[in-house]
Amino acid sequence: MGFSGFPDEAFLFYEGLEADNSKTYFGRHKQLYEEAVRAPMLALTDELAAEFGPAHLFRPYRDVRFSKDKAPYKTHQGAFVEALPGIGLYVEVSAEGLFVAGGVYSTASDQVARYRAAVDEDLSGKPLESITDALVADGYELLGDRLKTRPRGFEEDHPRIGLLRHRSIFAGKRFEPQGWVHTARVRGRVEHAWRAFGPLVEWLCTHVRGSELPRR
Repeated sequence: MGFSGFPDEAFLFYEGLEADNSKTYFGRHKQLYEEAVRAPMLALTDELAAEFGPAHLFRPYRDVRFSKDKAPYKTHQGAFVEALPGIGLYVEVSAEGLFVAGGVYSTASDQVARYRAAVDEDLSGKPLESITDALVADGYELLGDRLKTRPRGFEEDHPRIGLLRHRSIFAGKRFEPQGWVHTARVRGRVEHAWRAFGPLVEWLCTHVRGSELPRR
């Protein structure tokens, strides 16, 4: 079956999970999760794959081994199209609605070093500034892990000090669960956003690349 939107039950499922994040709740509503959340997300990403590539759907279970928060389930369903490790396009459904993003969410130290070197250099830094300014002007939010102060080795009056503070950077936009999220119009919204994120993802693939350090 083709993608026809996320039913209201998807958002009700996550409202319930936020109130009762337990194995009992999830077990009782697992079929609802499969039918109202996972199946529509698979249908959406399958239809987007021809233009953007295949997506990986994240598991609903949280890794709580090193977390103080022992809640067993994620309160959202995300899907990621990877251009390079950690760099790519993202879509998520939760009780808050639909979230779309593109960029790099987490980075290793070698990637941060390459990112800041590229931002510092006018030939590569100015194009990134133009890309991010255009995204903000189009209503997207510039997000990511960033320092509150200037990074070591850079002056506070650097023309791109705001970008240099980032350790990771991605653009995103959240849509509240209005009527159109229950229809196939979702696909067009995601397509429009992912196309807008394309220049940022391309810049990151060129200048930040995948990590050269071993992952633990």
